Amino acid sequence: MSHIIRRIGTPPSARGSATGANCPDIFELSDGRFAVIGTDVTDELDVKLPADASRADYERIVVVTRETLIHAKADIPDA
Repeated sequence: MSHIIRRIGTPPSARGSATGANCPDIFELSDGRFAVIGTDVTDELDVKLPADASRADYERIVVVTRETLIHAKADIPDA
């Protein structure tokens, strides 16, 4: 089972969250994958996926703010 190694980017409190909780976040996992906390928009975007994209029944489409991803950019490995 994988575990969280580190946060990618700045914590929500550094991005203006008053409580630092319940905000989009990105984490690197011990197995090399990334975990994303975001808003579930599967119902809205599933039917709008391009023809060459699909998702499994156990997968969800989540969104994070642009700010969250920009703050994470420097921490995302190139390879």
